[in-house]
Amino acid sequence: MGGGLLTTAPLPRSFFDRPSHEVAPDLLGRVLVHAGADGAVAVRLTEVEAYGGPGEDPAAHTYRGRTPRNAVMFGPPGHLYVYFTYGMHFCANLVCLPEDHGSAVLLRAGEIVAGHDLARLRRSGGAAPAAAGPGIGSDSEAGGGRGGGAESGGSPARAARRVADRDLARGPARLATALGLAREHNGIDAVAAEGPPAFTAETLHAAGGAWSAGAAVLAGSPPEPHLIRSGPRTGISSAKETPWRFWIDGDPTVSPYRPHAPRRRSAAATSVGEAPRS
Repeated sequence: MGGGLLTTAPLPRSFFDRPSHEVAPDLLGRVLVHAGADGAVAVRLTEVEAYGGPGEDPAAHTYRGRTPRNAVMFGPPGHLYVYFTYGMHFCANLVCLPEDHGSAVLLRAGEIVAGHDLARLRRSGGAAPAAAGPGIGSDSEAGGGRGGGAESGGSPARAARRVADRDLARGPARLATALGLAREHNGIDAVAAEGPPAFTAETLHAAGGAWSAGAAVLAGSPPEPHLIRSGPRTGISSAKETPWRFWIDGDPTVSPYRPHAPRRRSAAATSVGEAPRS
């Protein structure tokens, strides 16, 4: 399935120049490709969340206005807003609406459709093997099998093999990791201004980081309308009933819904001599 999806046309900037809650369901089934120095990975999006602008959506990073951290959200539509959260993870969003509106769609989950081996290495904390070069690398496990090759001891390949296909990008932090997105990718353009010659079935292997934008969103294969579901967003405490989480019904890569749960202070977290609060 991956090869056919990669030959679809890139989405134009006008696609993102709309309110985030309109863009979000339309992103389902689309394919985000990111090419880095170690290769390229493509993800078919299966779960997303929309976030509104300043003064509109209390759950959005832009609710109180522009800051150095959220400045990309106020930029042109179609750019990636990548932020660091919980001191350990990156999450990726696609900016919506014209400049100065501060709105985006969080990419929550997806199915890896190209670059399985590289995605699996990244998810296991491994590095891409030097022999893979700048291309997309081997897809020996693209069909869900365990793949072959010499593996021994605690090698990255063996550790990477333990991550199931459905879990490679099942959750926003996993998705960003599988795609190789981090702080340095905050603000890159995901609209292919001159077409996506690097993102075709024939040339993706040689793409690597050679394409100037580094990312593109392809038309992919949107689901039938009756398969699109919506509901409250995951794990937020403000505007928690707003039904701006969208997903493909029955897709195994969709992450489980979890409502916001206030964190309790543990005994270990209290200061010396202070009794933990119940």
